[in-house]
Amino acid sequence: MNEEKTEYSISDLAKEFGITSRSIRHYEDENLITPSRRGVHRIYNNRDRVRLQLILRGKRLGFSLAEIKEIIDLYGMEGEQKQTERLLELISSRRDSLNQQLRDIKYLLKEFDVLEAKLIANR
Repeated sequence: MNEEKTEYSISDLAKEFGITSRSIRHYEDENLITPSRRGVHRIYNNRDRVRLQLILRGKRLGFSLAEIKEIIDLYGMEGEQKQTERLLELISSRRDSLNQQLRDIKYLLKEFDVLEAKLIANR
């Protein structure tokens, strides 16, 4: 039989997701994941694994840990409409921030072009 794994050690998850055990402990400190304990060992379940996956996805998308926690906590709330609306707000805000960064980068690149042209002309 091919049984799906239901318990994971910190090293199992660190290896699977390509992160350090320290990172996972940091997410615990931020109350993003809460493994059970067996003596001094942390025992993670499938829920913790999925939450870790969501944390890492949120980080890749540029969300702060506080925003990631809010997003994850939305799934524990009643009322799917409220969850959807809040998630749409967060996405919109993040998109606005990224668009502003993009405008700033384009402006800086133009400034570099101007400066570079002046420096080359004055050689």
